[in-house]
Amino acid sequence: MSKALVIVESPTKVRTLEKYLDKHYKIVATVGHIKDLPRREIGIDIENGFKPQYETIAGKEKVVRDLKKAAENISEIFLAPDPDREGEAIAWHTADLLDKKGRHFHRVLFHELTQNAILKAISEPEKLNFNKFEAQQARRILDRLVGYQVSPLLWRKVKSGLSAGRVQSVAVRIICERERSIHAFESEEYWSITVHVKGDQPPEFPAKLVKKAGKKIEIADQAQAEAILAELAGQNLIVEKILKKTKKRTPPPPFTTSKLQQEAIRRLKFSAKKTMTVAQQLYEGIELGPGEPVGLITYMRTDSIRIAQQAAEEALDLIRRQFGNAYAPGKPRFFKNAKKVQDAHEAIRPTSVENTPEAVAAFLNHDQMDLYRLIWRRFVASQMSEALINTNSVSIKAGAFVFNASGSSIAFPGFMALYVASDDESEADKKALLPELSENMVLQLLRYEPKQHFTQPPPRFSEATLVKELEENGIGRPSTYAAILSTIREKGYVDLEKGYFRPSELGFIVNDMLVENFPDIFNVAFTARMEDDLDRIESAELPCLEILSRFYNTFKPALDTATQAMISAKGVGVSTELSCPKCQKPLHVKIGKNGPFLACSGYPSCDFTANFTRDEKGKICPAQPPQAQESDQTCPLCGLRMILRQGRYGAFLACSGYPKCRSTRSLNSQGSETSTGLNCPQPECSGKIVEKKSRRGKIFYGCSAYPKCTYATWNKPVSKSCPQCQAPFLVEKSTKQRGTFLVCPAGCGFKELLPEEIKIDNAKKD
Repeated sequence: MSKALVIVESPTKVRTLEKYLDKHYKIVATVGHIKDLPRREIGIDIENGFKPQYETIAGKEKVVRDLKKAAENISEIFLAPDPDREGEAIAWHTADLLDKKGRHFHRVLFHELTQNAILKAISEPEKLNFNKFEAQQARRILDRLVGYQVSPLLWRKVKSGLSAGRVQSVAVRIICERERSIHAFESEEYWSITVHVKGDQPPEFPAKLVKKAGKKIEIADQAQAEAILAELAGQNLIVEKILKKTKKRTPPPPFTTSKLQQEAIRRLKFSAKKTMTVAQQLYEGIELGPGEPVGLITYMRTDSIRIAQQAAEEALDLIRRQFGNAYAPGKPRFFKNAKKVQDAHEAIRPTSVENTPEAVAAFLNHDQMDLYRLIWRRFVASQMSEALINTNSVSIKAGAFVFNASGSSIAFPGFMALYVASDDESEADKKALLPELSENMVLQLLRYEPKQHFTQPPPRFSEATLVKELEENGIGRPSTYAAILSTIREKGYVDLEKGYFRPSELGFIVNDMLVENFPDIFNVAFTARMEDDLDRIESAELPCLEILSRFYNTFKPALDTATQAMISAKGVGVSTELSCPKCQKPLHVKIGKNGPFLACSGYPSCDFTANFTRDEKGKICPAQPPQAQESDQTCPLCGLRMILRQGRYGAFLACSGYPKCRSTRSLNSQGSETSTGLNCPQPECSGKIVEKKSRRGKIFYGCSAYPKCTYATWNKPVSKSCPQCQAPFLVEKSTKQRGTFLVCPAGCGFKELLPEEIKIDNAKKD
């Protein structure tokens, strides 16, 4: 019997599959994608039906050779990359690479890496899914058309190294628009009045004023609050109505990718990227003993809440054993997907509920354990009985006024005995317990509590709420959220401050320029429709070419116009409402090497520039230039006093005679040069060797008389003269083979191992 070849995406999977497949199968990995569009050009033949021009990814040549060698004399090839669009693309590119007469390709979909799932998938292979591949290819082409044509525009107009993206730029737009909503928000004062009362039995409880004369009450200011308190004086507080209910609370469904990211961000403080990395590890296999890799969770990129019948039944069995029959419903609970959801995969769940967190704890690191526990509990809880919550609400009458109080208690915890979502905490946690009361009961007044409040602006997005916003608006796909959040931070468009996204000045500028010039492209609704169109390509409802053509017919005219009309943030800059203090012409925001700054629009006639900040309303506030501080040092060139200045790379000393004298001297992080106590070896130089820091933060040693003397060395000087040529000092050098040793910087060739006493002495100094 001839061998068959199984090709997976990840080397980690190779070990897992080798455990369950016999020696008839040879297993190799592509290590991700092997082909992609070229890096340095667009790689799309737009005139020829948007034909992509794929090439082998740089650095993957050896992988390609190994794949071809592994496939020699093998006719049956099972393509088993991840069961999503990216995995389908890898399968198609691999088949194209290895295609030859007589070879048969089979598509294998592993939704979980367990023995049964692996053997079943191998025994029931599918055909390569062309529509899924077309959907991935369409997305790649769309992203390339935008990224490789708009990004260079930003390089010319704003700053090199920037990027625009069909999805990432919309995410930045959402963050910018939220920030501007915060800037525009006008806080309003309002007051509340709470009464604290006591019945015949403890505990005391609060009730909030809600009505006057049957109408909802609003208290604008302190004067109104005090007037109401005056009316309440002497009024009896009587229980008017009591309403008791028992509510059922249904458990949440198992995790989708986005819900897992949101919950891991809130509960575990993981980033979206970290969540996906750890989930990948749990999916691909963890060794539960020597040579026993087991995939602990199902595939982690999914927007489906569907679960297998067998998995649900296994969960019910465990629930009966661990919690009792009362916590297990009579039949499995299944959840209905939304209409737009792709149902190719199950929800994220443990591959076996018998692998409890306690059972696998010894084999997982801390992060793996935290995430696995979250997934396991959420899934098991989804199959548990509903929770029963007792709620009671009380209306209390005081003359024309009505106060409301409410409380709750858990009658039966059900699934809440195992899991409560962080954004859905129990009512029992939010509401106090109320004592036993009866209608017409007169309550004892303890105190009235008036309180001032102010309306709050909409909150900034956290990673969790931004993922939620993207998902709800249909922007991107769960598998892309982690990359989007990483990219917008890496490019400097947003900062993450105390867990919340805040657009940078660069982010505002780029966003405004893109929205102004591409109003239909970088648009939430338009981007969402494109995502729907990609799904329709996968389901064979729409041809790929139609989607690409429709997009490009909108995009190309906007690109042509923007190329000519887009302002330059480097040159003209973005106009502001401020005037130049020198010439009264408008000030513009420009982008320089060190970031955004204010500059006079009258340049070069007026050379006014200034840094700036923004106040809480987003208003630009020019920064006052720092006052130069005199030092106690003199210039080595002209003898004038040196002054302390701030530059791109931190503080430095500069001659007060600038621009006639351009002498400067670097400082260390403590604000002063560190002297080695050694004289400069250059002839006729009276300077000292001092420790300095390069622009990239690397320590070196140079003459204090710079720029008059340019002597410098990367090696640390040691106070010991050269016995061979009498150079005033030696320097330390290190190699892996010889360790640390001393050499003569004069180049006479002298070398000696570093004496132990010098090593110790230098260690103390360091």
